[in-house]
Amino acid sequence: MLFGLSNPELGVVMLVLFIVFIMLGFPIAFTLMALGVGFGYWAMGDTVFSLVVQRTYSVMANDVLVSIPLFIFMGYIIERANILDRLFHSIQLALGNVPGSLAIATLATCAIFATATGIVGAVVTLMGLLAFPAMLRAGYDVRLSAGVVCAGGCLGILIPPSVMLILYGATAGVSVPKLYAGALFPGLLLATLYMLYVLIRCWRDPSLAPKLPKEQTDVPWTAVLWALATSFFPLTILIMSVLGAIFFGLATPTEAAAIGSLGSLILAAAYRSLSFTKVKESVILTARTSAMVCWLFVGSFIFSSIFAILGGHEPIKNLVTALNLSPTMFLIVAQLIIFVLGWPLEWTEIIVIFVPIFLPLLEFFKIDPLFFGILIALNIQTSFLSPPVAMAPFYLKGIAPPHVTINQIFSGVMPFLWIVLVAMVLVYVFPGIALWLPKYLYG
Repeated sequence: MLFGLSNPELGVVMLVLFIVFIMLGFPIAFTLMALGVGFGYWAMGDTVFSLVVQRTYSVMANDVLVSIPLFIFMGYIIERANILDRLFHSIQLALGNVPGSLAIATLATCAIFATATGIVGAVVTLMGLLAFPAMLRAGYDVRLSAGVVCAGGCLGILIPPSVMLILYGATAGVSVPKLYAGALFPGLLLATLYMLYVLIRCWRDPSLAPKLPKEQTDVPWTAVLWALATSFFPLTILIMSVLGAIFFGLATPTEAAAIGSLGSLILAAAYRSLSFTKVKESVILTARTSAMVCWLFVGSFIFSSIFAILGGHEPIKNLVTALNLSPTMFLIVAQLIIFVLGWPLEWTEIIVIFVPIFLPLLEFFKIDPLFFGILIALNIQTSFLSPPVAMAPFYLKGIAPPHVTINQIFSGVMPFLWIVLVAMVLVYVFPGIALWLPKYLYG
């Protein structure tokens, strides 16, 4: 007992303090460790320090997490090898006179690049430098252009090989290959809904996306096919090889990530875009990102372990069960909580801190953790798009021309937020969208 509080009540206090400290701007990983060790010392005494060592070692020795730096390295190499601008140009040529062709090409490029890297900031920044100015020069509506770049850039959180799904799998004890298989069709569904929205809106109101000049659309098919053959197909083949190796059990996620990293180096060399400087930059950025993720995971394991030892899950579980919710209502409430948490918190905190709170309740409501994870991956799209914190609009604002305001960007992303909700409803009503491929591949 501390301050007259029972251990479960102390667990809840620890959770509340974490949210308060994060709001005040304290470093996330070290806040998690400090709170875990502090409250753990009261509950366990000196034993808590042994727990810290064990949890740190278990994270560093986790084979699944080794794939994270490899996938990140693959993405950074592709980013720095100027492969993205080739891809965008070839898709733009292929679309020709399609209404909103530049916007649809942007979404298609984002969807493909999302399978090479799950780093939202990198995709939004790159497309903000490459596609956003091109759309503005062509006379596209500022809000539509901003929404397309921000929404498309967030697809990497959902479409495999997503780093978020690796973390969810490690946290929830769900097979990463199954998660990848489950997320593939929902990711493609969301990207398709984005493109259909842009196509229909630009068809109904051509002023939003004026037609491109003839010299940009009247291109011989031989030139289009050559552009696709030299940019679209090589990258697509690399990505499908990586995902196929995972889906069909030919390689573990870590082995497939290693193949992808090697393939990205070969592809960059083939384009004559590989240099020591670019490799060095990619290695440094990979080390920085991986260190952040790993220490965050260490902190979250310590925090969640102490939280469980204190019994902090019990008051929350008792509250939810006392509400007498149906499985459907529980899913709605859980997704609403995650949606609200996405305003002040990033997806990493949501996955490693708050998902473990929901996991014991999944068994009570007989909900498949894989299905729950796919809904979370869809939902977290909104945390990057919804004001006031919305990282994707701020990434774009940082590189946008001065006349583009943050309010215009926020206004542009709002329709895409509604599309995410539509996709979540479709996946819930038709769960086969997420569950058919894992069942087909793994039984």
